[in-house]
Amino acid sequence: MRICAVDLKSNEANICLLESNQGLFEVPDCRARKFTITDAASAEQIRNFQKQFAKLVEDYKIEKIVIRERPTKGKFAGSAVGFKMEAALQLLEGVEAEVFSSSEMKASLKRNPIQVSLKEVGLKQFQEQAFLTACSYLNK
Repeated sequence: MRICAVDLKSNEANICLLESNQGLFEVPDCRARKFTITDAASAEQIRNFQKQFAKLVEDYKIEKIVIRERPTKGKFAGSAVGFKMEAALQLLEGVEAEVFSSSEMKASLKRNPIQVSLKEVGLKQFQEQAFLTACSYLNK
């Protein structure tokens, strides 16, 4: 199964592709590491973001999008732009999108700690949360 994990921060969607094959994980090369929206009030930019993501899903044969859940209120609440981006991903045709809760993620990581560093798999530091989301989702 090939998934694309998404960590939404402010106006950015940091992504990580992860493939599970017979219990082994592989991080395939990907042309994009993040998507950014500069003007959240522009419907055209939201549509463009959705089209770019749909093309990524098609090109890399992604079976599922896993979005890291963010709180809706409080100190660490997600931004309005982030929730627009989340909705755009959930409405993509031809691929299932799921919001993965923080409590499920923590439980999965506790049962199956990550034994590899980001540099070893070729990821950047800003992709860490997306990578952790992907690993914990596939290990749940």
